[in-house]
Amino acid sequence: MSLELGDPLAHRALQALLRAESAVRRRLAAELEREGISAAGFSALVVLTTAGGVLELKTLRRRLGWSKPNATEVTATLEARGLVVRRRPPDDRRIVVVDLTAAGRDLVERLFPAHSDRVARAFGALDEGEKRSLAEICRKLAA
Repeated sequence: MSLELGDPLAHRALQALLRAESAVRRRLAAELEREGISAAGFSALVVLTTAGGVLELKTLRRRLGWSKPNATEVTATLEARGLVVRRRPPDDRRIVVVDLTAAGRDLVERLFPAHSDRVARAFGALDEGEKRSLAEICRKLAA
């Protein structure tokens, strides 16, 4: 069987994108894991922090692009560590609300400055125009 690529350049772009994403994710996650938190858990805490500390699980999931099972697993782990509390409002028991705890907020405040520096270093090879272009290209691909 012969494999014929319909658009060889698209395949090269895909491979480059996957390699870059994996390398950046691995570097950033390794530092967070040394601090005792997963990249997914930290992302959830940052989103909650920027949202004022409270979000419906459905909204948190949508903002992070997670599946329902993944969102449930990550928030359950964060809750077990005392970083968030999940609750069902009495007026609508169908929804789950995730509240950031003081411990969760403290963790974000402690780790975010160094994490932000690592993100800046990870993209340091790109100039401002390249960063804007990359962000636009990723938005197009995600649409």
